[in-house]
Amino acid sequence: MQNFFDENIKKTSLVVIGLLGLFLLVQTVVSVVDIGIRKDNSISPNVISVRGVGEALAVPDIASFSFTVREEGKDVALVQQAMTDKANTAISYLKEQGIEDRDIKTESYYTNPKYEYSQGVCGPSFCPPSKQTIAGFEVSQTISVKVRDIAKAGDILTQISALSISEVSSLSLTVDSVDALKAEAKKDAIKKAREDAENIASSLGVRLDDIVGFYEETPGYGYGEMDVGGSSMMLRAEEAVAPNLQPGEQKFTSIVSVTYSIK
Repeated sequence: MQNFFDENIKKTSLVVIGLLGLFLLVQTVVSVVDIGIRKDNSISPNVISVRGVGEALAVPDIASFSFTVREEGKDVALVQQAMTDKANTAISYLKEQGIEDRDIKTESYYTNPKYEYSQGVCGPSFCPPSKQTIAGFEVSQTISVKVRDIAKAGDILTQISALSISEVSSLSLTVDSVDALKAEAKKDAIKKAREDAENIASSLGVRLDDIVGFYEETPGYGYGEMDVGGSSMMLRAEEAVAPNLQPGEQKFTSIVSVTYSIK
């Protein structure tokens, strides 16, 4: 009987020892693999990061302004008709000056009632609620205009002001092909970044390989609006003096960061 128990103890011990050895072997393999992974991750990639600034210049080719026609009165239909007639006169003038339909846009149109409030006589302990009545209506239409011949923009703005239209915004000078200029500036920035990276690589005695990172910053593109004094009063045509516009030059900037691998 004693031999039987001794034999079982030996077998159990051998199984335990075997399992323990297998466990230690697995743990050793896992540790080796983990060390290898951490070692690989700790190695920084061989790269060169550079920053390029590109520019594109353009002379403004569009003058923009807007005007609002506003009329008031007691009869809404008559007020709307008066406002429409005045707006149509201004639009007809614009088209006579060669402004195309695509460059004349209604930005807003409003018909709003105007109210009067009356308060009843208050007693010792009570005031009746005020009464609200419609006293008339206000109708307005705001129209934006693009003038593609800047040489004519000053005269057009002045004549619009002289058509009994008192709310005329200032002129702003812009570039029509903004997207193309942004693309040109970005291309210039990428070219300069590449040249810088090649100079660095040459100094280090290495060669550029693939691009592994790219980022474009978002600078504030300067549209250089020029305020030429939008009218805030009605002018008679014989008194109107057209502004002398000097479009100057506008600059568009692109800033990129590029990362190259090296070999």
